[in-house]
Amino acid sequence: MQKLLVRNFIGRCNVLQRGFGRFSRGSLVRVVAIAGFGSTVLCSNQDAGFRLSITVRVPEPFLDSWWLTSPTLHDLFHRRLVCSDQSGILGLHSYIVGPTPSNIPKEAPGDTSDGLKPHNCFGRDTIANAAARVAPAVVNIAVPQEFFGIFTGRSIGSGTIINQDGTILTCAHAVVGLQGSASSFKGKVEVTLQDGRTFEGKVVNADLHSDIAILKIDSETPLPEAKLGSSNRLRPGDWVIALGCPLSLQNTVTAGIISCVDRKSSDLGFSGMPREYLQTDCAINVGNSGGPLVNMDGEVIGVNILKVAAADGLSFSVPIDSVCKIIEQFKKSGRVVRPWLGLKMLDLNEMIIAQLKKKDVSFPNVSKGILVPMVTPGSPADRAGFRPGDVVIEFDGKPVQSLTEVIEIMGDKVGVAVKVLVKRAGNKLVTLTVIPEESNLDV
Repeated sequence: MQKLLVRNFIGRCNVLQRGFGRFSRGSLVRVVAIAGFGSTVLCSNQDAGFRLSITVRVPEPFLDSWWLTSPTLHDLFHRRLVCSDQSGILGLHSYIVGPTPSNIPKEAPGDTSDGLKPHNCFGRDTIANAAARVAPAVVNIAVPQEFFGIFTGRSIGSGTIINQDGTILTCAHAVVGLQGSASSFKGKVEVTLQDGRTFEGKVVNADLHSDIAILKIDSETPLPEAKLGSSNRLRPGDWVIALGCPLSLQNTVTAGIISCVDRKSSDLGFSGMPREYLQTDCAINVGNSGGPLVNMDGEVIGVNILKVAAADGLSFSVPIDSVCKIIEQFKKSGRVVRPWLGLKMLDLNEMIIAQLKKKDVSFPNVSKGILVPMVTPGSPADRAGFRPGDVVIEFDGKPVQSLTEVIEIMGDKVGVAVKVLVKRAGNKLVTLTVIPEESNLDV
């Protein structure tokens, strides 16, 4: 065996000499030394624990020629060694690592020696630390399913403990089967914590439209809780992690980035009241539903609810800011109250305004606002006098330029008169008074 390795090594040296004959002898010697040391490592006992770190500096001209003129070397240095253990599972680049030496200095938390802000420091432990902060509060939810009184199995979801008293945040579709009066399980679910403890939980509130639900478990001792963050400062490209129990695999963590911070429900083909989602490329699968989307500070910034089945990297979460408002309405009235005006609205920007003015010179002179392209007949807006083509510039005395702002101002105001300032063709300003009604999402 040793003779065979020596022959192979000599052959590689000949390849080196032919491929790099124009380089200095010193450069060639350095490469041969590296190859020789690599052969020594490969021949070492794989059961011996070691930690290996090699730093190689290659002159730029040498590096360019390496990749362009020597496919044999390219194959040698990039061929992956496949190791097999007794279990028969193949792994790539398998090795045994001993304990980290204690004399290696560790990076202090929040170190700003490079001039960056602490939260911008992304190290090798950043994702692991964020996951460790929230993981103890992530739970597995098992919901008994029945068909005409016959037990048919369990549906699996995830959730997050948001209060030490046992309040759990999850998604409604994971427990939607419990809303039917025919269920003999009386709203009971099985909740399993990361440490293996199991509790019987009960559905307290569920809103099917937003897909948010609240569960409650009782514990004699305080439970771990996750910290809720804010989703309004997220930007595309921000790192996030998703935790949950995909395919019943508990304590699973996946990482990705925010792909879009305000993906419209209409973009996904959903009808009804407009909603916005966080889009991420974190791996989310069946069982992740209801689990947390977490930022690098270990704060929950979303609730994972769905993914596109025919694509990879297209997952969606309810922003935590929207979730907090839903929870407040749960506490206030036990349900989510949504005002309805009967308006279809479109956010305006400079490009859209320019196109509309090009089509119709009488379009009002505005730099921002919300266009009303359609008014539902018989709706509160219709009775208030809204017309297609109106541009809303003030709502309840506040300047507005997006539908999100209108929804924020309305909140849960139902039956309360609201004054709206609109600008019509010919730059005519009109103040309208509309009284929102509660939306009936079942219609």
